[in-house]
Amino acid sequence: MIILDFERIWPSVPYILGGVQITLAYTLISLCLGFLCGALLALCSVSEMRPFKVFSSFYASVFRGTPVLLQLTLIYYATPQLVGYNISVWEAGILSFTLNSAAYLSEHFRAGIEAVDKGQKEAALSLGIPYYLMMKDIILPQAIRNSLPSFVNEAICLLKESALISVIGGADILRRATIVANEKYIFFEPLLIAGALYYILVMILALFGKFLEQKLKQS
Repeated sequence: MIILDFERIWPSVPYILGGVQITLAYTLISLCLGFLCGALLALCSVSEMRPFKVFSSFYASVFRGTPVLLQLTLIYYATPQLVGYNISVWEAGILSFTLNSAAYLSEHFRAGIEAVDKGQKEAALSLGIPYYLMMKDIILPQAIRNSLPSFVNEAICLLKESALISVIGGADILRRATIVANEKYIFFEPLLIAGALYYILVMILALFGKFLEQKLKQS
């Protein structure tokens, strides 16, 4: 018979909840930086200059072809050895999640750009609109709209992958739940609370994505 004992961990629930802001900080900052880097990589991938296209393709293949956990631990443990800088857990987490997210977002961006009718690009060029203005004002806004569902999915994946920061000592939701479990010698309840928090955050993010999609359709 399974007996749940939430009373023992109830005093520690606020401590676990404190990890929510840490998890959201890793997710939102990495997503915003990854969005900018991904957009630049996507522009490189659709550029007519071959070195840019090769770099973008190589970058995406490396970060999409290796585990996020490997990237995170490599950045955290190898950086002091390679450059002599003692990188913090926060810096290692933001850097690794940003670099990984940029690789995936660049592919979403590229697909969104290629989904835009080529006639619009040809019309803009025939009117003498500079390339950078055409991309900024005509192509990229439509590419973002086309790729919005993919962006939301990447945000959800990043939110869940942020739990990996606990491996190197980041005080996120999972790390705090594990600490409580080890202190109380009771594991199911604190991990269940952590799972519930991740689920709630993911559902909020998914609903926000649907809201944005509806707004874009109306506009």
